[in-house]
Amino acid sequence: MKADLAQAHWFKSSRSGGSKECVEVAFLTDAVGVRDSKDPTGPALFLHPEAWDRFTAGVRAGRFDLR
Repeated sequence: MKADLAQAHWFKSSRSGGSKECVEVAFLTDAVGVRDSKDPTGPALFLHPEAWDRFTAGVRAGRFDLR
């Protein structure tokens, strides 16, 4: 997927605590972008909004061990 990132607003979770080891997310018109905060010009992963919703619901439900 090619996305126009010129107007993307990338942000980190408010729970990141200022750590530099985070991911950044951008809500685009037809996708959700995810990238490494340490490499903002590097590659980004783009998910369909429904896939993003399923992923975040799984995180909230404890389906992933995030340690």
